[in-house]
Amino acid sequence: MEQISVVTTVVDSRSVADVLAAAAVAGRLAACAQVGGQVDSTYWWRSAVETTTEWSVLFKTAPDRVPALVDHIRLSHPYEVPEVLVTRVDSGNPEYTAWVHEQTRP
Repeated sequence: MEQISVVTTVVDSRSVADVLAAAAVAGRLAACAQVGGQVDSTYWWRSAVETTTEWSVLFKTAPDRVPALVDHIRLSHPYEVPEVLVTRVDSGNPEYTAWVHEQTRP
């Protein structure tokens, strides 16, 4: 079964999430990007517990495009230490896998 990669991050505003998603797709770093609804995140930051509202962004890409996509997210992200998680997944639909690979070719 062919693999694709899902790269996720969270940001502090919907507009930032939309810009990250659009830029990654326009640059062929991701075949598609999904901006998820608000989520409340609780975490340690600078010796204190913080809670903030964030928006998640999921990028679908080909495994060979992951390094460029991660670099793009890190450079464009507003956080000092952005969350960038990469998950490789088996696609049960070979047509979808092919589409992801085709759409991420520069």
